[in-house]
Amino acid sequence: MPDKTIRLPVLRVVCGFWYALLVFSAVPGLLSPQHCHAGPRLNVVLITVDDMNCDSVGVFGCPIPGITPHIDRLASQGLRFEHAHVTIAICQPTRAVWMTGRFPHRSGALGFDPIRTGVPTLLEALKAGGYYTGILAKVSHVVPTRGSHWDLVVQAKQLKTGRDPKLYHAHTVRFLKQAAAANRPFFLMANSQDPHRPFAGSQQERNRKRPRKKRRKDQPKKAKAKKTFAAIPRTFTAREVPVPGFLPDLPSIRQELSEYYASVHRADQIVGSVLRALDEAGVRDNTLVMFLSDHGMPLPFAKTNCWRHSTRTPWIVRWPGTVKPGQHDRHHMVGGIDLAPTILAAVGLPPLADIDGRSFVPVLRGSSQTGRDHVITHINRTAGKREFPMRSVIERRFGYIFNAWSDGKTTFRNESQSGLTMNAMKKAAADNPQIAARVRLFLHRTAEELYDYKNDPDALRNLVDDPSHRQTLRRLRRQLQQHMTLTNDPQLAAFRRQLQSP
Repeated sequence: MPDKTIRLPVLRVVCGFWYALLVFSAVPGLLSPQHCHAGPRLNVVLITVDDMNCDSVGVFGCPIPGITPHIDRLASQGLRFEHAHVTIAICQPTRAVWMTGRFPHRSGALGFDPIRTGVPTLLEALKAGGYYTGILAKVSHVVPTRGSHWDLVVQAKQLKTGRDPKLYHAHTVRFLKQAAAANRPFFLMANSQDPHRPFAGSQQERNRKRPRKKRRKDQPKKAKAKKTFAAIPRTFTAREVPVPGFLPDLPSIRQELSEYYASVHRADQIVGSVLRALDEAGVRDNTLVMFLSDHGMPLPFAKTNCWRHSTRTPWIVRWPGTVKPGQHDRHHMVGGIDLAPTILAAVGLPPLADIDGRSFVPVLRGSSQTGRDHVITHINRTAGKREFPMRSVIERRFGYIFNAWSDGKTTFRNESQSGLTMNAMKKAAADNPQIAARVRLFLHRTAEELYDYKNDPDALRNLVDDPSHRQTLRRLRRQLQQHMTLTNDPQLAAFRRQLQSP
């Protein structure tokens, strides 16, 4: 009878050979000279925050002293983009764009939908390329049907609903130790669920903390769902917070913004805790850190829309030895579709097949890159499964929006209308014609919008009917039509009908 102590090592060698062959064949070019060098390979940490406006960050213009010290410090150590935009201002579909480098209708993830079978993803490419992979929170929103490719998964409930800085530090430390033990480069996606609703200290949060009603003796006993909530490191008064120009200055809106900024500050603490774990592990110098928000604040005129402040994101990249510290790029426009190709190019892996985005590694290395004068943004389907298709072209100065759903009858509905702000606007609209007009615009929109974002960053004056901007309108229409034609956009027919209308 054969000796099992001999058969097992042989079997392991054979299986290891075939596994390696599968990995190399899954990522073409993996055996090229750039992958056969000595020395440690580049690690990647992608840090995201949930529903944070770009200008809520200190270094991007927030006037509250010390609101985001850790994010500001990260910016001082790397490069920040003045003109960076996510592709779609909704939680899950924007992450699908990050993972695929494709526009939503080209990946199948129009809303809270899975990425279509057969579409390659960043996660799978990194895993096949030998990376140890981990995710903290937002697990169901990041390649939910490809979850087997994560080596470590930490659900939001293990992080006090994705809001506890201390727990983010502890789990990052754990992940880094596991990656070191595996002797593999790592990819960690650390997702803060702040400043998403419920805001810190808000009534919405207090409602979630309420104990359940007492059970009657004749009722069957149910297992209690344990809910834990993170501490609030810092609070703000309604008087000390800024009110964005796209919202009216009303007491209830200031109150909600004070709660939002408490969540912004706590998100910054989470960012700091992840960065501290990298320093403690001694891997900072060989780790590319990318930070951004998934879209704008969850208030009316921001999240789930295509205005500039809906999609503009505080995108920061720290890459020791490659990106010079303290850089501020005011020229190049980058989009969410560029995230995956940039990370893969940085670590020396081939790009994903059939993508819409492209790497901006040349920009990170200090070079100029052509073709970065505009971005395209989308909205398709909300979390409530409602269809509100929108398309936008955003340049450094001008922006154009096509609202395919706007017919004068359909009423817009999204999550940002919960809470205090929209109710305050509707109440004030009874006596204030300007606020009433803003409410009507938000709820019903118009087919086309054109804004001069340089002079009107809050999109308060629609220039579509302004004769002095007719050439700009035509140029942006052409850009959008070209994009929709090249990507076989399902909204193309509706857009052509709009262009033919009198």
